Amino acid sequence: MSGQGFHIHGPHDHEVEHVAQHGGDSFTSKLAVLTAVLSTVGAIFGYMGGHSQNSALLFKNESSIQKTAASNQWNYYQAKSNKQNLAELSVVLTQGEAQQKFKQEVERYQAEKKEIKIEAEKLEAAAAKANEKSELEMHVHERWAMATTLLQIAIALSAITLLTRKRWMLGGVYGATAAGLVVGAMGYLHL
Repeated sequence: MSGQGFHIHGPHDHEVEHVAQHGGDSFTSKLAVLTAVLSTVGAIFGYMGGHSQNSALLFKNESSIQKTAASNQWNYYQAKSNKQNLAELSVVLTQGEAQQKFKQEVERYQAEKKEIKIEAEKLEAAAAKANEKSELEMHVHERWAMATTLLQIAIALSAITLLTRKRWMLGGVYGATAAGLVVGAMGYLHL
């Protein structure tokens, strides 16, 4: 209600208020309760959809961080390979003590590269795992979003049914509700 005395609400709100104030018939009362329950379940599904979307974004971010770290390791590996190549060339171009020194450097670079490669591969695996988790969470998010949409359709059909008093429309209300609940269960079960 505004300060000028105007009160604006939708027809469904008026019908629900009328039932609350004057009792109404059984059909109207049951449909009003069903609508309230659907709204509550829809809000829960909406929350779960937001949660799964946030999780997907966090996993995708983690994947990006791990990919960057792996790329850095591979760059480090390449730098060690370049140094190893220079040391190998130096082995060919030198003799005596200097040649022995460069042979030791080649061996050291080979050992260092093995460790760097292992670390880079671990980081790549972690990135792939985080990416898989992100994709799974996005799939779950899509389930929650679809379930929420189906419940919103059921609520709209419920309002139309209440306004038109066409009982045959209850089939649409129940159908959309059942579909929404099934898809919500699929989201909950990560199917």
